[in-house]
Amino acid sequence: MDLPATQPKISGKEHWTKKGDVKLFLWEKATPAARPARGTVLFVHGSSMGSQPTFDLQVPGRPYSSAMDFFAAQGFNTWCMDMEGYGRSDKKRNINCDIANGADDLEVATEYIMKAANVKQFLVYGISSGALRAAMFAQRQPARVQRLALDAFVWTGEGSPTLAERRKKLPDMIGKNRRPIDRAFVHSIFNRDHPGCADEKTIEAFADAILELDDSVPTGTYVDMCSKLPVVDPAKIDVPTLIMRGQFDGIAGFDDLVEFFKRLPNPDKQFAVMPGISHASFHQINYLTVYHILHAFFTQPEPIYRG
Repeated sequence: MDLPATQPKISGKEHWTKKGDVKLFLWEKATPAARPARGTVLFVHGSSMGSQPTFDLQVPGRPYSSAMDFFAAQGFNTWCMDMEGYGRSDKKRNINCDIANGADDLEVATEYIMKAANVKQFLVYGISSGALRAAMFAQRQPARVQRLALDAFVWTGEGSPTLAERRKKLPDMIGKNRRPIDRAFVHSIFNRDHPGCADEKTIEAFADAILELDDSVPTGTYVDMCSKLPVVDPAKIDVPTLIMRGQFDGIAGFDDLVEFFKRLPNPDKQFAVMPGISHASFHQINYLTVYHILHAFFTQPEPIYRG
């Protein structure tokens, strides 16, 4: 993994597709034309913010603050999307946009990208509830997934102090489709596990980008993670898989992830602990470590001998 001495300027392009009558927003950043594409990365966002603040955050003085810019500069075509109920996608239906609904969105989005960009398979990265959406998508559509990376993932929820606290608010979320978010809430993402893992400039830029798009987000993923886990079966995810866990992450219980990892049937699998990382890994001080781990997995050569 090399960081070019000069960061190339990579422009983005917006796309739209429909799930029934629901409009879904997609954002593309492609590798510079002079470089052949090394694959197509699809980034999947979490419960409390849209896709561009998560994957295309621009912070002056922070090289490759945008994960999309970094992977595009490394030779990948990159995409993200706003799930229904988030960001620029429709918020009109009277539903709470749960994890299964997000997996539906990924099916629709990948169908669009496969046709628009002549893509056959995706390198899929999901974070937090986005990892659950991505895992469910891989379980449903394995032929579309070349490699799957699950960051801040949770399987049964056992050993998760963050979910234990969140369950106390479950009665207030059930029956409501949306929950409010504000700047203090964004700060809580970085303060609840291990304060100091992210710098203030990045946190404030992240909050600005999130709140420009949303002042509330769906409750569905929170309700699922507090009351319906497990929602995916590792035995049915038969694609090469990387489990990524931040050292201080309060969502992803270590033993819970190890048990999930053991049950993954594909021998092409990895488990990475990211030092000095709490929850929102791309926005941490050690974000380049996260990029390195993910880049290595996405560029791993296919095995010649399989036994």
